[in-house]
Amino acid sequence: QVHLVESGGGLVQAGGSLRLSCLASGRTFGSYAVGWIRQAPGKERELVGATIKSGSSTYYADSVKGRFTISRDNDKNTVYLQMNSVKPEDTAVYYCAADQKLHTIVAVGEENPEFWGQGTLVTVSS
Repeated sequence: QVHLVESGGGLVQAGGSLRLSCLASGRTFGSYAVGWIRQAPGKERELVGATIKSGSSTYYADSVKGRFTISRDNDKNTVYLQMNSVKPEDTAVYYCAADQKLHTIVAVGEENPEFWGQGTLVTVSS
């Protein structure tokens, strides 16, 4: 069982930066791929990016590539999402999700990762 808690959301101006954190409980956190998924009002949820169990490889959606960075510290049971050069269209509730299969997270439009956090709201003002 993995319990996920996001933090770090808030209001930021366009062009600014924000760092989200996802703190996990559970001794087996290192056995799970973790991803960040967002959902804007009235829109479908979409993958932001994901990292494999070791954190040595990451995957990003084209919409955030070059602006967002995912990192993970398994010793601290934490995954981070560094958001730079944010845009108003980045406004959404951001969730972290964990699953033993990276594919399940990357294909979040069709698949449902096993564990989810409660989400944290990011609002980007223009």
